[in-house]
Amino acid sequence: MTLKIAWGITGCGDHLKESLDIMKELAKEYDLEVRIFLSEAGEMVVKWYRLYDELKTSFPRTFGEKSPNIPFLGGDLQTGKYDFLLIMPSTSNTVGKIAAGISDTLLSNAASLAMKAKVPVYIFPADQIRGEITTDLPGGKKLTLTMRDVDIEAVDKLRKMKGITVLASPIEIRAIVKKHIEGKK
Repeated sequence: MTLKIAWGITGCGDHLKESLDIMKELAKEYDLEVRIFLSEAGEMVVKWYRLYDELKTSFPRTFGEKSPNIPFLGGDLQTGKYDFLLIMPSTSNTVGKIAAGISDTLLSNAASLAMKAKVPVYIFPADQIRGEITTDLPGGKKLTLTMRDVDIEAVDKLRKMKGITVLASPIEIRAIVKKHIEGKK
């Protein structure tokens, strides 16, 4: 049976290429129907990293945010159109909104509605380790960022929320897909 995944991408460039590569590999290995939902900033960042064409070629069903309810992702999650919602990678802004119960964007609203309908939500926040991280910029340059306490606290709050699983790394989605595939048999 086909595993149906709603994959949300926010305006986070850290681990973006890695996330895309993993999802492409999984789509080749398993019977997956993956639809991409780009936040407004997500669309901008995917284009800035020059990954938009690769994303659209690999996953033709790609949709950009028009409002918190357009496209109608929340309703589709609640009516069982998808097996789970994946937000990877996620900005601290999206994490903070979900942790605070704010659902004023496409992906924060989708997470809220999915949790209410007991549809699993998996999220990979790039900002979840105290201290500094080094990330890749378009063109190969490196950027060192220092994580803020408020962002780490929001991730910790997500970890305690029913219906959300916080991923420590994009690679963890492999085991989750496998688990869901086996559960469909």
